Amino acid sequence: MLGDGAAEDEQPTPVWANGQGWLVSWHRASNPPDGTPHGAEGVCLTTAGEVVLVSQDGDRWSLPAGRPELGETWEDTLRREVLEEACARVLTARLLGFCRGVCVAGPEQGLVLVRSIWRAEVDLEPWEPRFEIRHRRLVAQREVTDHLGIGSHPFARILRRTLYEAAINIGSTAQVEQVMDADG
Repeated sequence: MLGDGAAEDEQPTPVWANGQGWLVSWHRASNPPDGTPHGAEGVCLTTAGEVVLVSQDGDRWSLPAGRPELGETWEDTLRREVLEEACARVLTARLLGFCRGVCVAGPEQGLVLVRSIWRAEVDLEPWEPRFEIRHRRLVAQREVTDHLGIGSHPFARILRRTLYEAAINIGSTAQVEQVMDADG
């Protein structure tokens, strides 16, 4: 059961992000949506079961993600971005689904972007940031929603579905309901 607050299959949710209006939707791995490939995002788990989060500023945390380079597959992008952003090597990866965003207001109106969403088991390498990401944090599964700021995150419904599909243990039913209530 998905529960309240998680994105349902192919149901557009209005989001305002970066000064633009978007309709975002979740799509199953078996049903890739149309649109311009916009990269990969991964729920990355260490061998100890901790979730790897990254941040540019040390305040706002996210899952490792990034855009594709020419000729990359969805999985190639995941593997490269996790290595670049989190200094971690992907050992195994499972495609969870896709997030599709249609820009409905703003300078990019009409643009349709698709991002692949993964669960990956990773092996951490020494922390030597080389790109825009300056911070890495390992968190217990039950704490991941707090660190992602899911209660006020514009893509909270997609993040909740991502964590559900990745089988992340975010706590008891009461804790889950509290987090979901915070988003409305």
